[in-house]
Amino acid sequence: MYTILNADKLAANIYRMVVEAPWVAKHCQPGQFIIAKMNEEGERIPLTICDYDREAGTITIVFQPVGASTMEMAELQTGDAFEDFVGPLGQPSEFVHEDLEELKKKRILFVAGGVGTAPVYPQVKWLHERGIQADAIIGAKTKDLVILEDEFKAVCNLYVTTDDGSYQRKGMVTQAIKDLTAEGKQYDICVAIGPMIMMKFVCQLTKELGIPKNTMYGWVRANRLGNLDLGAGSQTPQSAMTLNEELLKLRQQVKELEKENRRLKKENDFLEEASAFFAASR
Repeated sequence: MYTILNADKLAANIYRMVVEAPWVAKHCQPGQFIIAKMNEEGERIPLTICDYDREAGTITIVFQPVGASTMEMAELQTGDAFEDFVGPLGQPSEFVHEDLEELKKKRILFVAGGVGTAPVYPQVKWLHERGIQADAIIGAKTKDLVILEDEFKAVCNLYVTTDDGSYQRKGMVTQAIKDLTAEGKQYDICVAIGPMIMMKFVCQLTKELGIPKNTMYGWVRANRLGNLDLGAGSQTPQSAMTLNEELLKLRQQVKELEKENRRLKKENDFLEEASAFFAASR
């Protein structure tokens, strides 16, 4: 079982949980995710890793209920536990694999919208821990929907914009990008995660501004065109891995990790019984 050490509500319909999962915390990287299952009959729920603490052995997840399973999950409280918490899964952020000295020369902009703020945070934090101060734009409809503001302020230059102008800048994230470039900011890469429509217009704008971009929208579009490269070392569409192939690969990983989890649980139960037996026979 994986105990929920803290559960709170970040905003309307956005929840955060800190889960005790030492093995996952020890091996995860920014950009990866986990698959959680509340009980034996529960649905497998994929969730991005928002933060991790290797020393404490904890993983932080942020999610927005959109179906029956995540709505049920939102009812979990501190002290409750997940039956399974499998990970880390997926490809880490490309920054993890880059030469650190070369990375320090780059001017990086992150753009996050809504609950997409959660997967952006661990990447920004990872860069900050290595002496790289990135810029980040968080966009939300209104002030009450802005999440992780304090966490971002501690690790980057943060700019918040709201559609209705109720907090800091007014307007869409694209307007904030225009404002920053007009103020003299220049960027070598833009990473955007959020609603598809947001990422679409960020892609269009960064193309106009000549800023290389890395967005989930771009990945989905590339997959539709057969140009998505998810395989290590793959450089051509013919050698690229499609999203379906990646999904099958991840499902196999989950099965293997769940099998290993069951084995370790049996060993743990046996050791507990053995300890109780020897304690009673003293």
